[in-house]
Parts: sequence; C-alpha cells; structure tokens
Amino acid sequence: MTVVRRGGKRIGYVRVSSIDQNTVRQLDGITVDKTFTDKASGKDTNRPQLKAALDYLRDGDVLVVHSMDRLARNISDLLQTVESLNRKGIVVEFVKEGLTFTGDDSAMSKLMLTIMGGVAEFERAMIRERQLEGIQKAKQAGKYRGRKSTMTASQLHAIRERAASGEKKAALAREFGVTRQTIYNVIAA
Repeated sequence: MTVVRRGGKRIGYVRVSSIDQNTVRQLDGITVDKTFTDKASGKDTNRPQLKAALDYLRDGDVLVVHSMDRLARNISDLLQTVESLNRKGIVVEFVKEGLTFTGDDSAMSKLMLTIMGGVAEFERAMIRERQLEGIQKAKQAGKYRGRKSTMTASQLHAIRERAASGEKKAALAREFGVTRQTIYNVIAA
C-alpha cells in the first residue's frame, strides 16, 4: 500500500464493538502520529473519539482507518464522511481494502468506495440476520434465556409494585439506572 504523506499528520482511528476487544490489530504495523479509539458498536452514533478525531484533523492530514466498516455505520454515512473530509483537504486511507481517497479521485475510485461500502453494509446485515435466526432457534429449543438480569429480585419486585401504583416509567428507569424499555420488560415478565 502506498503511504500518503502531504506534509500533514497521519491520524489513526480505531473502533471495536466491545470494551474487551483488542484494538492493537487494527493498525498494527501502520505508522501514525496519533490514534483515536472508540469502544462502541458501529450502529452507535455516539462515538466521541471519532468526533474528536474529525475535530483534530487539518488540511493535509491523512485519516488512517483499518477498514470501511470501522469508520461508518452504513453506505450513506461512509460516503458523506469521506466526501466531507476530502473537501477539507484530508485524505482518507482504508488499510484492509488498500484504498485511499484524496478528493481528486477518479470515477472508478468513487465507484469502488460505493461498492466496497455496500458490501460491508450487506455483510453486517447478513451477520445480524444469522444471529437473530440462531437466537430464535435457541429460544425454541429452550436454550436461550437472554442476558442475566443485573437487578436483584427485590429491585424487580419494587419496580413492578411502583409501576402498578402509577409511578412514571421514565422516573423508575432513571432511579434504577436502566432504560425505559428495561422497565417495560420487567413489568411484562
């Protein structure tokens, strides 16, 4: 792969889907001046380190990302992010795909970005579909019970009683540090 240097800095962006995943392998052996790392799902729009990296980047810099699916949630997000960075004079380099986008790209480069981004989005959708099918089969076989509750039996009982007496679900969710959906799930169980 050609290393692009235009007088600016090479800034790495790494994203892993969970806190215990290893971040080292994504840019292993790649020279960067600074790295920003998020530990969040790709579908999560709250990626503070991506925002910090985008704020940090300047004209002439290169954003180095392991692969397209680490940068964006979907094809439109990918295209928008790359085009926005290129308009600011920032080069975007995807290591795994071996692609670099400068803003002066040919029609073929833009087509490759769209196709490769679409393939990554399709692959994520297929993985999610297979995961849901597996969960459904496990439920039918009585082998899947979901994640173990982090609340005690007394907390669950208190939530049910207080909700039945008319307390607002949002207030209960805040007090117990869970989502409103969790409160609804507890009530329905």
